[in-house]
Amino acid sequence: MDNTSHNHPNQKQVINRLSRIIGHAEAIKRMCIEEKECSEILIQIAAVKSALNNVGKIILKDHINHCIIDAVKDDDQEALNKLNNAIDKFLK
Repeated sequence: MDNTSHNHPNQKQVINRLSRIIGHAEAIKRMCIEEKECSEILIQIAAVKSALNNVGKIILKDHINHCIIDAVKDDDQEALNKLNNAIDKFLK
C-alpha cells in the first residue's frame, strides 16, 4: 500500500459509521459473554455485516469517483489493476 494522502468527500461519514460498527461489535461481544440467545446474536452479527458492506460501498464509490478517474486520465494501469483486485476481495 502506498503512503500517499487520500482525502475523500465522505471520509467523516465513513469514520462515523465505522465507530458505530465498532460499538455494535462490542455489544455483540457483551451478548456472548452474557450468554444471550444465539438467534439474537446472529441477528446482530447480520446487522454488522450489512453495515460493513454499506461502508465498503461508500469507500468504493469514493475511490472510483476520485482516484480512478485520475488514474484513467493518467493511463495508470496499475491503479486499475488494484481496483479490480480490491473489488474481487470485497465481493468474496
